[in-house]
Amino acid sequence: MSTTTAGDGQPTTPDYLNINLDEGTQRLSRIYAEALERAAGGKADDMLADLDGLVQDVFSPHPDFREFLASGAVARQAKERVIEQSFRGRADDLFVNFLHVLNRHNRLDLLPAVARAYRDLSDRRHNRVRVRVRSAVPLTDEQQNRLRQQLQSQLRQEPVLEPAVDSSLLGGLVVQVGDQVYDTSVRSRLDTVRNQLLARSSYEIQRGRDRFSHQ
Repeated sequence: MSTTTAGDGQPTTPDYLNINLDEGTQRLSRIYAEALERAAGGKADDMLADLDGLVQDVFSPHPDFREFLASGAVARQAKERVIEQSFRGRADDLFVNFLHVLNRHNRLDLLPAVARAYRDLSDRRHNRVRVRVRSAVPLTDEQQNRLRQQLQSQLRQEPVLEPAVDSSLLGGLVVQVGDQVYDTSVRSRLDTVRNQLLARSSYEIQRGRDRFSHQ
């Protein structure tokens, strides 16, 4: 199994990073991810590749297989045989053993969430930060490289861009790093001007009323 990178060598953004998780699932998934990372040692990046390969390359095109592993109605012994037949020799032995651990605890349904938690740990280990970028039209490679250089200079971390097209922006960018949002879009500027005009108009109207009421 292997993970993929973009044409510029940047890690791609897996779909599982966009799933919504409740607090309990996040906490439990992080526990398993941390345990796998500790056990992996120098092979930590290999474990990420295997997780990516399973969730992206196997679960996404074969949802029935994911449902089979996640189902509480399927016996653990049956899942154990499928895990051995499907992954032994194709993935790292540590990763296969990790799948068996999840199976014994009836937690194979957590695999996408564990993959997300593990990627967070990997990003931190490599001093990377995920940056969501929305633009009115797709950014060119040159524009992405320029934005990446600017962000790296400001953040002191390696930014991994997650670009998306949002035609409602008209132009400009909306850049989100964690909870911080930097909005330089045309839509945002138009909204700001409109709000200023409305506020000014409201002020002038109220001022006229006050003047009239004191006459």
